[in-house]
Amino acid sequence: MIRISKSRHGIYSLGLLCFVLFSGCQTFMTQSQDERHATAGRLPIPLATHEFSFDPARDDVVGELQIISAKQEDTLSDIARRFNLGYEEIVSANPGIDPWLPGEGTQIVIPTQFVLPDAPRKGIVINLAAMRLFYFPQAKDGELQTVITHPVGIGREQWKTPEGLTRITVKDENPVWRPTQSIRREYARNGNPLPATVPPGPDNPMGSHVLRLGWPTYAIHGTNKPPSIGLRGSFGCIRMYPEDIAGIYNKIAVGTPVRIVNQPRLLGWRGDQLFVQSYPVLEDDKRDHDKIFDKRMKSSRAVLKAQINARPHLMVNEAVLSEAIHNPRSISLPITQQEMTVLGYINQASHVQNMLPFNATLADEMSEQLKTAEIPEPEQIQ
Repeated sequence: MIRISKSRHGIYSLGLLCFVLFSGCQTFMTQSQDERHATAGRLPIPLATHEFSFDPARDDVVGELQIISAKQEDTLSDIARRFNLGYEEIVSANPGIDPWLPGEGTQIVIPTQFVLPDAPRKGIVINLAAMRLFYFPQAKDGELQTVITHPVGIGREQWKTPEGLTRITVKDENPVWRPTQSIRREYARNGNPLPATVPPGPDNPMGSHVLRLGWPTYAIHGTNKPPSIGLRGSFGCIRMYPEDIAGIYNKIAVGTPVRIVNQPRLLGWRGDQLFVQSYPVLEDDKRDHDKIFDKRMKSSRAVLKAQINARPHLMVNEAVLSEAIHNPRSISLPITQQEMTVLGYINQASHVQNMLPFNATLADEMSEQLKTAEIPEPEQIQ
């Protein structure tokens, strides 16, 4: 069994990753180059990682767990952005792997199966513990519901992102940033004074699109520092990858509700199985999560969807549940399969090619950059 002790990461520093391997355990090891080349041609392309359909009356889990082989030049941050994940998500899912040098052929778990937050599935829901946004467009009667999900960056400990219910009040494209006095003082203390306004462009930390909230000084926006996604690094705003905010900007209307929650332990049904997904608790979250989780467990077993098919008679796999809670890896795990282990479930995941998933938002961003790029005249090409 693998036991992990992991601290939260700052933007420019890595927490300590400790792990102990006991004899008899299988781990994801680096494939030889010959083995990798022999299997690469037969691997399927990766599944969608940001848009899913589901039946809200039956299910709370979307997506699939996937595994890829790292390329020589990959970092976990590179892979995270490729697969629409945040930094904390991918590091938590791959304990013991060097984030900056995974190594060619190293098997990387892609945690793209998500238990939806325990919140009304309307408008935008942001789970701070997961550092992930979920947008639920309004579904027509009789149709499956759609959810669009993206990783986000959130406020650092001394600049917490607020929780609660608000709404989108203004949409801005190519915004001007007007930092508050407290932010300007912070920059000045660090020897980097800010002007009263920062115009649109590559130096604007709000990126190219902004969805302003009903809470003054808070917004959902892009960033000029994509590696900060999946970390606590903002002044309280919600940051998104440039390609993600651009993709969702036109889908969101002014007035859309935005609910921000903090749920590090999630429970949800899919098929005839109950799943748990556990994230590291934020450093400044002092709640009794064992008590909160016990309440959620009772609720999950009591709701109407728990009475479908064989669900009422399923027993909880206490070993898997305990490992999920005590070693949060940001991976969605079934806890009602009695013979299953965490490692066994991970090893059942689909191995896919290390490439952009179909319809990835990053592909749209790259395509747009190519359209606007300045192409030199033939005589200038060297």
